Amino acid sequence: MFKAVRISILLLILFFVVVSQLLTQARSTDWNNSLWVKIYPINADASAEATKYIDGLDVGNFEGIETFLARETERYSRALERPVRIELGEPVLEQPPELPADPNMFSVMTWSLKMRWWAGSVTDAQDRIEPDVRIFVRYHRPDLAVTLENSVGLQKGMVGIVNGYASRRHRGTNNVIIAHEFLHTLGATDKYSPADGHPIGPDGIAEPARSPLYPQRYAEIMGGRIALAEDDSVIPKSLKYAVIGSLTASEINLTD
Repeated sequence: MFKAVRISILLLILFFVVVSQLLTQARSTDWNNSLWVKIYPINADASAEATKYIDGLDVGNFEGIETFLARETERYSRALERPVRIELGEPVLEQPPELPADPNMFSVMTWSLKMRWWAGSVTDAQDRIEPDVRIFVRYHRPDLAVTLENSVGLQKGMVGIVNGYASRRHRGTNNVIIAHEFLHTLGATDKYSPADGHPIGPDGIAEPARSPLYPQRYAEIMGGRIALAEDDSVIPKSLKYAVIGSLTASEINLTD
């Protein structure tokens, strides 16, 4: 009897967690109210350069993300004046759980659960009220060879991990990656090849009807790069050169 009661309680808790998560995800893409996105900087390599850069951050560093999302949601006829409100959190001193080296379904699920627990625990002291989306930006010295695309956004838990460079010169590129991972938390999917990082047409290309097709002028945000040729592409220098394509817009409920 006791075992049955315990299982029933656990199932009930799981039910409420799932329902709460589904409601949160639905609300995040109804575009009726601003989404509160909080960015937490992390010194990824314990360098003095990253510490200095983080100390000089303010919310204005991320203004381009708000501008991009306001412009693109308006383009899809959403009337919300400020779809995203960004806040800068205090630096986080712990590193997030590492992605599994040889991922499979079980290891990724385990990592996802660890990630969501970690995100809540390291921000608990500074967040009396939880933001809608948490984005942790791991800043590296700009002279290190870091794969910026090795970032991740989780719809379950609405958490993102971004790798960026601790340099004003890379601010625009950092914001492109942050916006990309933020849209993952809303349900947008990648539209680039995992083999080489090039956008996959037509949905990963900003202007699929452009003639000639290459070079493109903009990046589709979930394609991640400006396609210069079928086998050549670059990360845009800022979100001024990025758009939300029609499939991505549908995935995050921007289109009817």
